[in-house]
Amino acid sequence: MQVTTYWLEHAWLDAFVEPGVVVEVTGDRITALRKGVETPPPGATALRGLTLPGLANAHSHAFHRALRSTVQVGSGTFWTWREVMYGIADRLTPDSYHALARAVYAEMALAGITAVGEFHYLHHQPGGTPYADPNAMGEALIAAADEAGLRITLLDTAYLSSGFGKEPDRHQRRFSDGTADAWAQRVSLLKDRPGVRIGAAVHSVRAVPADQLATVARWASDRAAPLHVHLSEQTAENDACQAAHGCTPTQLLADSGVLGARTTGVHNTHLTDGDIGLLGGSGTGTCMCPTTERDLADGIGPAVALQKAGSPLSLGSDSHAVIDLFEEARAMELNERLRSRTRGHWTAAALLRAASADGHAALGWTDAGVLEPGAVADLVTITLDSVRTAGALPRLGAETAVFAATASDVTDVIAGGRVVVRDGRHALVGDVAKALSDAIAELHS
Repeated sequence: MQVTTYWLEHAWLDAFVEPGVVVEVTGDRITALRKGVETPPPGATALRGLTLPGLANAHSHAFHRALRSTVQVGSGTFWTWREVMYGIADRLTPDSYHALARAVYAEMALAGITAVGEFHYLHHQPGGTPYADPNAMGEALIAAADEAGLRITLLDTAYLSSGFGKEPDRHQRRFSDGTADAWAQRVSLLKDRPGVRIGAAVHSVRAVPADQLATVARWASDRAAPLHVHLSEQTAENDACQAAHGCTPTQLLADSGVLGARTTGVHNTHLTDGDIGLLGGSGTGTCMCPTTERDLADGIGPAVALQKAGSPLSLGSDSHAVIDLFEEARAMELNERLRSRTRGHWTAAALLRAASADGHAALGWTDAGVLEPGAVADLVTITLDSVRTAGALPRLGAETAVFAATASDVTDVIAGGRVVVRDGRHALVGDVAKALSDAIAELHS
């Protein structure tokens, strides 16, 4: 098998930034790494700037990208935003969703993302009739990720009710399989394959009846698959759960066997101290999505307390108001500074790990997100001479990436050994802006 050699001008190797690093790639793996190589060896591709491991977007709703700017007119709440979102969801078909997701995933690749966790609940036709292929929408997303150069963990989502004891409304009928058993039967038709993991999700405690939560958890446990859940994003959900079950959503999930080391709670915004203890004590992860949480006026989740309690942190762009994991990492720290009026809750290296290794682990890719032999060959290079990063000390590369760089500073992306972005241009999709414009225009026409 052919060996491809890269010379990294500077490389972030978790604890330190090293100058002059040679990485050899065979197939989709890093097979050798050498430090202290001052100049590119003959035949090596030089990646100038700072090279990081691939970033993992642990929480995505690809179709929400069509809402960017559209939902910024006027005022409102999460719940009024949701009505606009449903309007886009109603228009999607497998073909239009493929076109949109391919463009959105290409935008992610340009931002240095090499793996995405797609929290997928658009399963059926409007009204709830299944497609001839009951997983046509999920397969469209899988194909879109491959064509854009990303690995995908399809977090197939159980969404069965519109609230505690309420049937799905007219928008939500296409989300629902009717029962958790029917959901499990359908999702079992989806299979892992190269570049693809099939995981599970509970949309929320309001969308999956309490007596059916264990079915979803069991499906994921039997397959050692990732299991994600929107958790306490809104205080209204907490209040409704308390009224229906006499406990918090976190307690309900714990009692139903949902929590655990392969589970990730998304947002985890409005938690009690007891909730934090349950999540941390069970090793349940936390995926923070700061740009969406601020865009939807959700609030600031207790990320510091969660991590101290034992909950690993990952990051997602969720609604794609912004697709920039450097901004997500930066925002998590800056949110805490605003709340606490103190600085330095995480090191830059810890924030980068949340965006890389820990994000990949939350999606079931435990061999990705690091630059070391045996790992998946994901290399992401950012320039150190843009107007944002110019003047930065190379040894402070982690600080530059998190607190100065943006997605626009990504120049090169190798994902699983495949060149996806070169010199700031997507090698597979080409004109990503046009692909986005065309796909979104079709949905708004």
